[in-house]
Amino acid sequence: MNRVVTATRWAIAAVLVVAAGPPAAAQEWTGWRGPERDGVVPASQTIEAWPEAFARAWRVEIGEGYSSPVVSGGRVFLHSREGNAEVVTAFDLSSGARLWRQDYPALYVQNTIVPGDLPGPFATPAVDGGRVFTLGAAGILSSWDAASGALVWRNDYSASVQVTGLFCGTAASPFVAGGMLIVQVGSDAGGGRVLALDPATGDELWVWSGVGPGYASPIVVDIEGQRQVVTLTESSIVGLDAANGELLWSVPFTDEWHENIMTPVWTGEHLVVSGPRQGTHAFTIRRREEGWRAAPAWSNARVTMYMSSPVLTAGTLYGHSSTRSGQFVALDAASGAVQWASEGREGDLASVLLAGDDLLLLNSDAELVVAEPNAEAFTVARQYEVADGATWSMPVPLPDGLLIRDATSLLRLVPADRESAPQEPRRRR
Repeated sequence: MNRVVTATRWAIAAVLVVAAGPPAAAQEWTGWRGPERDGVVPASQTIEAWPEAFARAWRVEIGEGYSSPVVSGGRVFLHSREGNAEVVTAFDLSSGARLWRQDYPALYVQNTIVPGDLPGPFATPAVDGGRVFTLGAAGILSSWDAASGALVWRNDYSASVQVTGLFCGTAASPFVAGGMLIVQVGSDAGGGRVLALDPATGDELWVWSGVGPGYASPIVVDIEGQRQVVTLTESSIVGLDAANGELLWSVPFTDEWHENIMTPVWTGEHLVVSGPRQGTHAFTIRRREEGWRAAPAWSNARVTMYMSSPVLTAGTLYGHSSTRSGQFVALDAASGAVQWASEGREGDLASVLLAGDDLLLLNSDAELVVAEPNAEAFTVARQYEVADGATWSMPVPLPDGLLIRDATSLLRLVPADRESAPQEPRRRR
């Protein structure tokens, strides 16, 4: 990635600070891409003025995995792997002290088509009603008491997760909406299911069965007064009645490697999805006399969002395309037209968040860009290196800093110089 001359070469390696008391305000970042699963962070829950540099308040070793941290009630919850066990840990947000730790046997046989070591877990936990819900790579769903770490209940779906085809592990993050816990499990070899469960007991409320899952996480949206669970399978996009799981509509979305990974985005007019070979597509979802129908609205083959999901603000989608070794892009949400694209070499993937009035763009090389949500040009305000290892997980913005998970550790970062003045933005073309 090109670097801004005045960008921070993060002072973390040289500066350690002790966090002074609890965060400035309580943060509730309770699931994948935040409580609403849209990547939007309220202004009150993120830094008001980005500093010249960050320092480490604390750092803890956490094992392997790609699951993102979540925060609730002053605690950080993390799902990871150590050997043949998956591990769930709670940390104190202020100090990084470990509050509880639980592990369980979770032998995961990796698909032979995967280069390197990729054992998971992949799905991000959900926190709701004093419970932490985790879903492992092999399909083991667990409910934990957030205060004590005690196991409340467990549903084991591992018999349906087979890695003999193209499937490489359960990645859809669980989601609590409308009093239901929504999960998606299965594999291409054994078929897939979307389930609604009672969060208190794990009992099944409804189930939809179909082809194997993709790797995207389901969303719940209201379309023309109808609450729908929308998700990607290995070869399609489906909309389910949130009340009973009935299939309302389906549209093909095929990929030769079944890599449907991007969390879909509902703009209020269109449903937007993307893939590494399909490009980016938008669909209108309408109720007709004969039933619901999804129809193509626009497509843009030039923008291929692979493992990154975009955010929407003021009619523009901001995201990361896998083209040119990684590009940040802005798309007109109504037409799909590219409004701008960065030069390239921005990393294999990037987590994209809208934090107050800023875009946060964290690529897999631990480079964090703070940019303006500007539809006319890619305008960088700050740039940092935030970790020692690869950053494949979503960061968590805090009112006084950030939580970052890298390849082996979890870090809480705070401003190194709280008195520094805001820097004038620099424009990249």
